[in-house]
Amino acid sequence: MANRNANRKTSGSVVRERQVGNTVQVREELPRKEDRPVSQQVSRNRERTQRMNMGYVIFLALTGVLTVTICINYLKLQSVNVALQKRVTSLTTQLKDAQMENDTVYNEIIANVDLEKIKEYAMNTLGMTYPAESQIVTYEPGGLDYVKQFVDIPD
Repeated sequence: MANRNANRKTSGSVVRERQVGNTVQVREELPRKEDRPVSQQVSRNRERTQRMNMGYVIFLALTGVLTVTICINYLKLQSVNVALQKRVTSLTTQLKDAQMENDTVYNEIIANVDLEKIKEYAMNTLGMTYPAESQIVTYEPGGLDYVKQFVDIPD
C-alpha cells in the first residue's frame, strides 16, 4: 500500500508520522531547531540582530523628531507663501486700479487744456512773441545723443 508522511508540530517539537499500509503508524520525533548545533558566530549574529542598543534607539528618536520638525516648518512656510501670494495679487489689483484712475484723470486734464487760450495769455499778458529768423541758431551735434553747453551761445 501507499506510504503517507505528515509533519505535525506539537508543543514546540516536530513529530513526523509515517503510515505504512493502513494499520501501522510510526512516530519519529525530529530535533527542535534550538537543539541543532549552531556556530558561535551565528548565535552572536542572532543576538545582535534581536537587540537594539540605546544609541540606536536615541538615533531613531532624534531622526523621527527632526523629520516631524522639518515637516511642520515646511507646512508653515507653505502657508506663509500662500498668504504672500494672495497679498501680491491684492496689491497688483490695487496698482492696476490706481493706474487706470491716474490715466483717466490725466486724459481729463489733457482734454480740458486749451492751447489757444495759453498762447493768447502768453502773447497778450506776458508779452511773448515768436522768435525772429536771426534769433534761431541751429547746432549739429557731432554724433552724440546729447549736447553739453560750457559757454554762452554767441549773438
